[in-house]
Amino acid sequence: MALVALLVCGCSAGSTASVSRGPGTLSVGFAAEPQNFDFTRTDGAAIPQALLYNVYEGLVKADANGQIVPLLAKSWTISPDRTTYDFLLQPGVTFSNGAPFTASDVKFSIERVKTAWTISLKSKMDVVDRVDVVDPLHARVVLKKPSNGWLFDMTGRVGAMFSPAGIADLANKPVGTGPFVVAERRRGDSIVLRQNPAYWGPKPSYRTVVLKYIKDPTALNNALLSNGIDVISTITAPDSIPQFESDIRFNVLQGTTNSEVVLSFNGDRAPLDDVRVRQALTLAIDRKALLATVSANRGTLIGSMVPPTDPWYEDLSGYYPYDPARAKQLLTQAGRTDLSLRLRISNLSYAVSAAQVVASDLAGIGVRVSIEPLDFPAVWLKQVFTDHDFDLSIVQHVEARDITTFGNPKYYWGYHNPAVPRLLARADAGTPAEQLDDMKQVARTITADAAADWLFLFPNVVVAKKNVKGLARNQVSESFDLTGLS
Repeated sequence: MALVALLVCGCSAGSTASVSRGPGTLSVGFAAEPQNFDFTRTDGAAIPQALLYNVYEGLVKADANGQIVPLLAKSWTISPDRTTYDFLLQPGVTFSNGAPFTASDVKFSIERVKTAWTISLKSKMDVVDRVDVVDPLHARVVLKKPSNGWLFDMTGRVGAMFSPAGIADLANKPVGTGPFVVAERRRGDSIVLRQNPAYWGPKPSYRTVVLKYIKDPTALNNALLSNGIDVISTITAPDSIPQFESDIRFNVLQGTTNSEVVLSFNGDRAPLDDVRVRQALTLAIDRKALLATVSANRGTLIGSMVPPTDPWYEDLSGYYPYDPARAKQLLTQAGRTDLSLRLRISNLSYAVSAAQVVASDLAGIGVRVSIEPLDFPAVWLKQVFTDHDFDLSIVQHVEARDITTFGNPKYYWGYHNPAVPRLLARADAGTPAEQLDDMKQVARTITADAAADWLFLFPNVVVAKKNVKGLARNQVSESFDLTGLS
């Protein structure tokens, strides 16, 4: 699971073209600070957004269009039965601790996901049967069965490569092969990355990158307007975008994301275990009005856990039209005309604004909602995601192709439909055409069951000073990739 920490990228500048920390320095801000640096044991998006591709690298990565491209593997081949992957590795690669990167590290890293990782994403490696070291620059991965999703999953955090000599203190001292190393941490304020002098690939343009954490949207905007930072990587207050569009100092890039803003239902808890109640709550919420309020009509209305960039996307946004009268009828049929629900949300601006609209709309059908903002990510992850102590919640889900979470009945939304894991398994092992059909059926099924209410797909709106180049228009991976910036 991957949960959003809204990115804000910038640097402390002395002029529009230079920074107070000196030339070659950039500051990248996040709304939600990582609890630590260990994404093998800590859920949430904040850690991989900061470290993936920048400090840690995998055999492959997802480019700005979501396509799989080489990274530590310079090439690979797949057997005709689609179960054997042969990776030829880049020569001369070392970890930041000086250890050489070889096929033995590929074997160690993949096997360690299955044996030592504790987060839910570790299941993505269940399909792996074994990893063979053919020679130091040739790793062979053998799957138990064909998998359409495994190589794509390797572009995410589960594909990160580790050194056996570098895992003693992952929470505080990450050791990767990437272009940056973690030089300093100022808890509650920033993380400093510095260029890795032994990096095997092209050197990044910025020698120092400061990951700066600014939760308040107004403070974030003011930092850019007052020349305190260079870039806001994702605008957290969409109604402020016009002021940047009319300012000749800035470029505004608008694109899309994988970030579904989800009103989740705790299906393991009555009355939300009743599909009629979930359908009623979904029908009672005016998502068009919510999008206007929360995101100034920037974003996309969706009706399932599938963004338009996925190959099996269908527009299901009209499946549950805004219909309070029908919602009341369903609650009456379910015998639930007097409901009080706890809405426990991340304390980020989009969730707070969305919660107010949701509570108002549900009050219109007689459902009382108490809003409880929780510090994100630490408290929300513990109480909602891990302990399942909630009725309703609102958070962004940023992981690519995370519709698969609805096939896990232990996942925090407590969704139970045995047809879904069967369809997901068949889709993963089938032909590309079969995968497309089965994944569409998964999306239709969870929508019909009102497994959640997909409020909207968050937009990617990047604002940058004109001297900063190489920013991606779309945010389609877990990483805020610094390697292309100049």
